[in-house]
Amino acid sequence: MKYRFSVPTAAAVGVLAAALLVPVQAANAVGHTLTIDAGAVLRPVTHVAAGGLYGISDASTPSASILQPLSLRQHTQPPPGVQQLGNGATTPAGDALKVASTVIATGGQQYIRMPDIYPDFPYKWVSWDDWLQKVNKMVDDRLAAGSTTNINGWEIWNEPDGTWDTQKAGPYNDGWTRTYRAIRAKDTVTPIIGPGTTIYNPSFMRSFLENAKATNTLPDVIVWHELSQGWRDIDEHVADYRALERSLGISPRPISINEYAWPDQVDVPSAALHYISQFERTGVHDAERAYWFEAGTMNGLLYNGQPTASYWMYKWYGEMAGNMLPVTADADLDGIASLDSTRKITNVVFGGDYGDNTVRVNNLTGFGSTVKVVLSSTPATGRAVNVAAPTTISTQSLPVVNGSVSIPVNGMDARQSYQALITPVNGPTTATQQVYEAENATVVNADIRTSSSASNGSYVGGIDGTADMRSQSFVDFTVNVPAAGSYNLGIRYANGTGSTATQGLAYNGGAWSTISYPATGSWGTFDRSVTTSVTLKAGYNVIRLAKGSPGFAGGTGFAEIDSISVTPR
Repeated sequence: MKYRFSVPTAAAVGVLAAALLVPVQAANAVGHTLTIDAGAVLRPVTHVAAGGLYGISDASTPSASILQPLSLRQHTQPPPGVQQLGNGATTPAGDALKVASTVIATGGQQYIRMPDIYPDFPYKWVSWDDWLQKVNKMVDDRLAAGSTTNINGWEIWNEPDGTWDTQKAGPYNDGWTRTYRAIRAKDTVTPIIGPGTTIYNPSFMRSFLENAKATNTLPDVIVWHELSQGWRDIDEHVADYRALERSLGISPRPISINEYAWPDQVDVPSAALHYISQFERTGVHDAERAYWFEAGTMNGLLYNGQPTASYWMYKWYGEMAGNMLPVTADADLDGIASLDSTRKITNVVFGGDYGDNTVRVNNLTGFGSTVKVVLSSTPATGRAVNVAAPTTISTQSLPVVNGSVSIPVNGMDARQSYQALITPVNGPTTATQQVYEAENATVVNADIRTSSSASNGSYVGGIDGTADMRSQSFVDFTVNVPAAGSYNLGIRYANGTGSTATQGLAYNGGAWSTISYPATGSWGTFDRSVTTSVTLKAGYNVIRLAKGSPGFAGGTGFAEIDSISVTPR
């Protein structure tokens, strides 16, 4: 459900807006309270819903510099040789191999949507010979790109419940099996994702999974779209899918929602935030903004190359670090929150209701008896209006009573989004972020694990792969420094091999050096660090720690990464 001619009429959008988007403002609205538990952990910050479909059109559009503050996690891009002309485009855009440098520079990964090799939508089926020839060519082109990393999935088809030509191509389940085997005949490594339906459809999903299990063609990532049904049923869809997996004896798959939000929602900050809130609390692996507008605008976050109102809400989201916190909605007032315990920052992004409301943070420890709260907002001006910056509403000191702080937010507009940034009264412990948790970074072919010994409760292990660009293992840290110069890079690690292990270190695509990790007591226990120096540019830098990566022959032994610190020399 994307591309220009899928967009509803203006009248239909108006109906949807009334039904799905903005609550009615009562004459005497009763205030609501959004409750955050700062003493619990929902999950590590991974910016689950930061990404898009066709968000990047070429290697410089949008520029990496304007995307880096968003901490983009996952993209879905068209295949090498794309012919799709979506949303009024006159030339194909978004070729996954051509945009890979921007994806990597902004800390993301990308799925390749294979059927967008066709020029039309809905896709016009030609023949099986034609399709399999196209599949083989797409896979060959990817395999030939030996220096391109961060491609983490083949999406076999898009919206098969509406775009698969059963009359000409036969049943979709048979088509899935045949295409899956064609990919695996050439590429046994890259994950395969599906089925990619327009909505969560339990009967379609059951039939699909039963066939995939019987034919040994189960997808590595399960994907469907959350569009016209809105955000309210996402939790039920995820729960139903997990129950279906269990009933069929299928091990849990990561869930991707690689298109979310209807046209009247995707560029209204509070509406997009409702989706993000659901994705974070339901344990979805990744979610991508739907492609309703021109390619290369991050799906409306940019207009004429500059931020819209929604950009700033995603920037607040992108600035989250540490752990996501449990958030309890009240009526339509909902949001997301994080705690960076290193810098002492609680970041709450919220919205969705009118009137005078309250944000209450419980179990807030280590911030002192009084906290500083900076309250900001971003408007709901849509995708064709540039917004230079959020609006600061107030800066105030509020008491912490029995571990709780209550923040009044008066005169809220249900369409806007808001941020409450809570710190000790003198501000964060450091002016800029200096400690970066590995579990918050881009983790490629490795695992996020938990340990009480880890600085934030989680770390990255299984950094083991060295074979080629599809299976090499590394962690990409996107760090932001205030000035160009030399910095100390500290790496907190564990090495239970009994002897020294090594990894490769490179930053901003530069030359490789080798990091040595002397043996530690055991795996998952972090009481040692190694330090080296790096020369960074002002602003954003990508630091890669790798067991294997293009241009690096491969490390020796094994090491787990808890965090890095980047401090001026």
